[in-house]
Amino acid sequence: MKNILKYALILGGLTFFGSGCSEKLEPKPLTYTQLLTGDTKKAWLFSSIIVVDNGTADPALNARDIIDPCFADDQYVFYAGSEKKYEIAEGNSKCDPRDPDVYYTDSWSLVNANAQLEFVFPVLSSQNLPYVVKTLTANTLTVELYVDKVFPDGDNISYRITFVSLVK
Repeated sequence: MKNILKYALILGGLTFFGSGCSEKLEPKPLTYTQLLTGDTKKAWLFSSIIVVDNGTADPALNARDIIDPCFADDQYVFYAGSEKKYEIAEGNSKCDPRDPDVYYTDSWSLVNANAQLEFVFPVLSSQNLPYVVKTLTANTLTVELYVDKVFPDGDNISYRITFVSLVK
């Protein structure tokens, strides 16, 4: 009887202490920031734009159809890390072969509470503007700029811009 009790205590102790050593791994969903920047940096390509005028959306315009081809393949690079570095880099086709590979450097900011991403998008402006994140996945970023929110005297127009990730 003593042996059975001893073995039961040993087995119970092994079960109790053994279960504490195994760690349950649960996948962590990516945050907005991780989707935007990847682990260290992530490059995005301007894909299309939709003009929404008084709630009516025009058909999507392909980036390559509306801007100079030497700008259409530029890369918008968002860096991870506390400095939140942002760059615009030349794509394969440079406007001038003497142009630097990276022609714009600044920072970006993201406010999760209202999904507002601030960065420079030179097709619309040379200053940081507040874009509302409409969609952000590993492969697609769609933001919308509400003109009347940025410029109080602006019209009831917004620009819905889609980028695709260069990481596949």
